[in-house]
Amino acid sequence: QVQLVESGGGLVQPGGSLRLSCAASGSLSSGKAMGWYRQVPGKRREFVASINANGDIAYADSVKGRFTISRDIPKNTLYLQMNSLKPEDTAVYSCAHYESGYWGQGTQVTVSS
Repeated sequence: QVQLVESGGGLVQPGGSLRLSCAASGSLSSGKAMGWYRQVPGKRREFVASINANGDIAYADSVKGRFTISRDIPKNTLYLQMNSLKPEDTAVYSCAHYESGYWGQGTQVTVSS
């Protein structure tokens, strides 16, 4: 069964850090282009970061310098290290495997004091 499972979300104070993981299983190819997105209820899904098969990385301007995307190819896992978190980073974060079109179910990140 093909799955993308996110974990690592939670409640954190402003200025804090979280590390999200996205574990791919089943027939999803490792080392392929993947990305992180986030969505707030009532708003459109927003691009956060991506990494392609060559390792090229892109970030949304709103997270540059604070978030870092990475991956562990043998573990077929994508990560998002989030530092200096702000209340406006509060959202459901989801990962996407572009080649297959599969998305994870999302993990809630709440930044609040």
